[in-house]
Amino acid sequence: MPRYVGLDIHKQFIEACFIDEDGKPLGRCRIAVSRESIQTFVPKCLQSCDRVVMEATTNTWEIAELIRPRVAKVAIANPLKVKAIAEAKTKTDKVDAEVLAQLLRCNFLPEVWIPDGATRLLREMGAHRAGLAADQTRIKNRIQSLLAQRLIPIPVRVLFNGCGRNWLSHLELDTQDRARIDGYLRVLDQIESEETNLRKALAQLSFDNGQIRLLMTLPGVGPAGAQALCAALGDWRRFKDGAHAASYLGLTPSTRQSAGHCYHGSITKAGNSLARWLLTQAAGQVSEHPGPLGVFFRRIRKRKNYNVAVVATARKLVTIAFLMLKNNEPYRYSLPAPTQRKLSAFRVEATGSRRPKSKLRLPMQRREPETRVQSIPSLDEVYRSENLPPITKAEALPRGEQRMLQQMGIDHLPQRLQTVQTRTYRSTKTAHAQKRKHL
Repeated sequence: MPRYVGLDIHKQFIEACFIDEDGKPLGRCRIAVSRESIQTFVPKCLQSCDRVVMEATTNTWEIAELIRPRVAKVAIANPLKVKAIAEAKTKTDKVDAEVLAQLLRCNFLPEVWIPDGATRLLREMGAHRAGLAADQTRIKNRIQSLLAQRLIPIPVRVLFNGCGRNWLSHLELDTQDRARIDGYLRVLDQIESEETNLRKALAQLSFDNGQIRLLMTLPGVGPAGAQALCAALGDWRRFKDGAHAASYLGLTPSTRQSAGHCYHGSITKAGNSLARWLLTQAAGQVSEHPGPLGVFFRRIRKRKNYNVAVVATARKLVTIAFLMLKNNEPYRYSLPAPTQRKLSAFRVEATGSRRPKSKLRLPMQRREPETRVQSIPSLDEVYRSENLPPITKAEALPRGEQRMLQQMGIDHLPQRLQTVQTRTYRSTKTAHAQKRKHL
């Protein structure tokens, strides 16, 4: 006979409640939160037919990994939704454990998706990197605050690059302020070194993941954004469509409807906050992009303020990313040169291997003296060189997409991106000579 086991997890102990199919309590016990205590509890108190439920918290995933091989099912509950469904007047650890077991028995439990080990590792490393970036910002703000307190103007535009650091190291300060500044700079150097090592480890971990390199073809999305989005979505097949994926990340408007009144407010901000923040940062970089995303951003910007356009574009990025993962196809409207630099830098950081420049055979053309012709590869060649799947040819695009491009006035863009482009540059000496001649 199956039993339902509710576990109320804390930092020091776990409160367990056992109930049968009819909801009658069978027993309770308390276990210390340690690997040895849990490994002793599992074979002693649990059976292969048991169904175990616990709320998502800091140490939930490690406890679930220890229990899962010995029971029929392990369910993880969303604590916010559990509180909304079953709020008791008397709240104790024993009551919470029994409520979880009863919700699982009645099939009312709001479950969350259980990520695999690789996804959890990617999430943890991404969160650690974001924390290091926040620490860097905090230290820089303290240095600038100290300079402002001492009424010292900053003559350089960027304080923490080579020129700014040089000015900061030669700045005349009293003994106490110089000690504080030097201490801040030592801490900042250490954090930057740790962040560099972690970024390289993340690149090595995720380079073989084809989904991350697919997502990097989106304009404005770099390695950090692709890694955070892939880690937040996990198995993308669990979403019905891109709109559900955007809702999972909290990028859809909140709705309050009653009778004949319906109010749409700000976004829900549910889900992974790091992925949502990185997506909004990426959306802000497509304002001048010539492709559909840039046209979409500028169209929203004409009617709404900047922040609304950024959030709407971030939501559009998620829906496009879902289709890219579903069809296993990179983004069709990326600019070849920036995309090639982005993917190449990621490959070099992950593997350390540099590929020779592609030797394109350009058609014979007459060139002016002292000029240089630069070849820009087609988007197909960029993706082929980085071992990414091919994109749909311009003439094979769906009719609806062709109609959309025509309405946006960029129906020529797919063909232009899929052909080799050339740019002619005048040498520096020739440019200076022409300028002196006109003077």
